[in-house]
Parts: sequence; structure tokens; C-alpha cells
Amino acid sequence: MKVVILCGGMGTRLREETEFKPKPMVEIGGKPILWHIMKIYSHYGFNEFVLALGYKGSYIRDYFLNYKYYNSDFTIDIGKENNKLFYDDIKEDWKVTLVDTGEDTMTGYRLKLCSKFIDDDTFMLTYGDAVSDVNVFKLLEYHKKQNTVGTVTGVYPSSRFGDLEIKGNLVTNFKEKLIDLNNKNPINGGFFVFDRKIFDYIDDDMSCDLEKQPMSKLTTEKQLSFFDHKGYWQCMDTYRDSINLNKEWKNNPKWKIWE
Repeated sequence: MKVVILCGGMGTRLREETEFKPKPMVEIGGKPILWHIMKIYSHYGFNEFVLALGYKGSYIRDYFLNYKYYNSDFTIDIGKENNKLFYDDIKEDWKVTLVDTGEDTMTGYRLKLCSKFIDDDTFMLTYGDAVSDVNVFKLLEYHKKQNTVGTVTGVYPSSRFGDLEIKGNLVTNFKEKLIDLNNKNPINGGFFVFDRKIFDYIDDDMSCDLEKQPMSKLTTEKQLSFFDHKGYWQCMDTYRDSINLNKEWKNNPKWKIWE
């Protein structure tokens, strides 16, 4: 089963990093966030990826073309023909298809351009900027039981600010940033599962935004299921997010479910 990852956006709110590289290549602990996302799926045995490239896509192409160089110590003997000696085994058994979907294309049409590389009746889709401890097996099983065209994972992100409880002029409780599980309106966390019928809902138009008309059609026809994930989820939307994710990686990265 293929996993499509949307990697083409410009990441304008993370301009400190994305001026020089695409957002999925911004690093957590020395590895691109894209690598972390792929490790989540591969932990569950899903190792075939289709990457929808756009803004600075050549950066991602270069990373995978030279994956062994970027992820291993090696010696190179300039004067010899067979001149490279690698010291580390590459653990990732990934098959990666890189698709140029254009710099100005919206998410729906990016997905449609990837359709020719998806030959299964069911596939997964996510964004290239968020990590989670979502159980992909349970997500897939849930989707199959719902008998709908699509399933979206709903998540409950941490409050960006701490909450204060007050009485009169005094603070009675100072709450750290917590995940609000009482929020009745979770947000779209990506980690979708779709049947191939989704392509019938996407217009042949580069301005087609997956989150707008296609999703609206699915909801109107009661063809979009909701998978409730109350565990960890965090996107890298801003420079502050990237700093916090790097801090988490050093201490307790809840999305690191692989060995």
C-alpha cells in the first residue's frame, strides 16, 4: 500500500528555514521531519512512498539520490574507480517515488498528479510537516470498517499558550500547555486513508485544494469518516515549533515509535 506525502508547500510561516529548503526537509535532531514521518509509517510495515514535490523539490530529490551518503560514515579514495567504503548499514527498506507537482499547485491537484503511481484500491496520505504517535494499523482497520471513500484523523493539539484560572485579582491555577481533550472540535491532523474513488472528487485544475471542494463533496455525501486520535500530534508550522520539536527529540519524542 502506497503512502502519499504532500511535500510541495512553501512554508511561509517558517521562513527562517524555508527560505533555503522545503519545509519537509527542516530537521529534527539532524534528520528531516520528512524522514521522521516516513519512519512512523515504516514502523507499521508501509515502505512505499510517493512524494508530491513542489517548492525547492530538487532539495528532496538530492536527499534521496544521495541517501546513503547523508546517513552513513564513509571513506572516499579519490584516485580509485571503486573508491567508496561505507561503514553503516542503511536500515530503511524504502521505495520512494518523487513526483514533480509544480510550485504553485494546490493540494488536491498535487494528489491527482500522483494518481498514476498509485495502483492499489486503498492508499494513505499525509502532510510533510507533522509527526504523531497515531497507530496506523488501527487507522487502516477503522477505515475499512467505515466503508467510506476517505477517513481523516482528528487530533487535539496543545494550547499554544498556558491557561490561567483566576479569582478576583489572583491567579488560582497556572496550567502548562496541555492537550485539550475536552475540545469538541478537533482539527484535521492529516494521516488520511482514501479509496481510489477520491480521484473522482478532485477537479483537473491546479487550483483544486483538497481541503475545500473535494472534502466538501465527501462530507455532503457522508463519505468522510473521522478517526479520533487523542494521543500525540504536533505540526511544524512555525520556527518556534521547530525549536520545540528539537527539544522534544532530545528529551522524550513521543512520536518515535520505532527502535
